[in-house]
Amino acid sequence: MARLLERIIEKKKLGQKSLAVLIDPDHTDKSLLEKQISVSVQSQVDFFFVGGSLITDDTLEETLKFIQSKTSIPTIIFPGSIFQINPNADGILLLSLISGRNPELLIGQHVLAAPALKKSGLELLSTGYILVDAGAPTTASYISGSLPIPHNKPNIAAATAMAGEMLGMGCIFLDAGSGAQNAVSDQMIKTVSKSIECPLIVGGGIKSADEAKGKYNAGADLIVVGNGAEENPHLISEIAAIR
Repeated sequence: MARLLERIIEKKKLGQKSLAVLIDPDHTDKSLLEKQISVSVQSQVDFFFVGGSLITDDTLEETLKFIQSKTSIPTIIFPGSIFQINPNADGILLLSLISGRNPELLIGQHVLAAPALKKSGLELLSTGYILVDAGAPTTASYISGSLPIPHNKPNIAAATAMAGEMLGMGCIFLDAGSGAQNAVSDQMIKTVSKSIECPLIVGGGIKSADEAKGKYNAGADLIVVGNGAEENPHLISEIAAIR
């Protein structure tokens, strides 16, 4: 099996789009998770992103193992802290919050996590993480203690993404955050996509297949759907059908 980042890059080169379902162990009970997995398998989803800004019940490992008992779809940890490192996943997004100015989330927490990451055997997907204003405070912006990029400032997002790519990051993630009122605008996606060559991940606030189609057409290479799929698991198959 190709490495995870290589798979994303190869699909981008072929003009194919990818879809990831975000599973937050804090928000997902077993019956909902089983439904999401079933729909994801039928829809040939590319990845499960697993994690959250809090994870208060310490169920990350349990959730990873449960997913892997049901499907071979790769699991990638989407960490909210250095405590969300678990060798049972296939990979982990090594996020650097390049839209903020909090040194702990640019490099500080990475230094603390480095020994555990090295031992974990996880594939590390170096990711420039850009929070975008979603019309209301989100968990991600609150926990990170950073200001998101304004919704209507695509050039700031593009310059930030370029800087991340120039620093060697393997992909860029534009995220409106969990519980976003508004998704990242198509204009911002288009501007950022034209400014970088590495894969562009987009998530937060995507509530319909039509909305997802707009994000793909604007230049998103991989869309992440989370809250929308919790409220309506069939959104997964609807978005998968228009990739």
